[in-house]
Amino acid sequence: MDVEQSRDARFGYVLKHAQYALRQAMDDRLEAVDLTTPQYAALTALEREDGLSNAEVARRCFVTPQTMHSIVTRLEEEGLLQRTPHPDHGRIQQLHLTDGGQARLDQGHEIVTEIEDGMTEEVTEEELEQAKSVLIRSTAALRET
Repeated sequence: MDVEQSRDARFGYVLKHAQYALRQAMDDRLEAVDLTTPQYAALTALEREDGLSNAEVARRCFVTPQTMHSIVTRLEEEGLLQRTPHPDHGRIQQLHLTDGGQARLDQGHEIVTEIEDGMTEEVTEEELEQAKSVLIRSTAALRET
C-alpha cells in the first residue's frame, strides 16, 4: 500500500471526506429554501433549546461567536429569529425562533432528512447503528486526551 492509499484509508480522512460530501449536499439543497448550512444549524440549535445566547449557539454550531453574530443578524433581518434581553444579564440577548423561522426550518429538515436517507440507503440498520457507535466512542476518546 503506497502512502496515498494509506492516507485515503485512514479513519479520520474517510470521516472528513464523508462530512465534506454531506456539507456540499446540504449547501446545494438548502439553497432551495434560502438557507445556508450554518443558518440551518443555528435554527436547529434554537429549536432544540429556545433562548440560547449568540455564544451558546456558536458553540453548538462549531463556529466563533463573531461568525454566529453575522449569521444571527441575517436570520433576524429575514424575520426567522428574534432577540430579547436576558432577564438576568443585561448585555446578553436570548435568541428565539419566530413562526417564520420554524416554518423555514421545517422545510430544511425535510431536505436534510432526504439527504441523510439517500446517504444511508445502501447501509443496513445494523451497520448504521454500528457506525454511530464507533463515532460516539471515537469522539469520547478524543475528548479524554
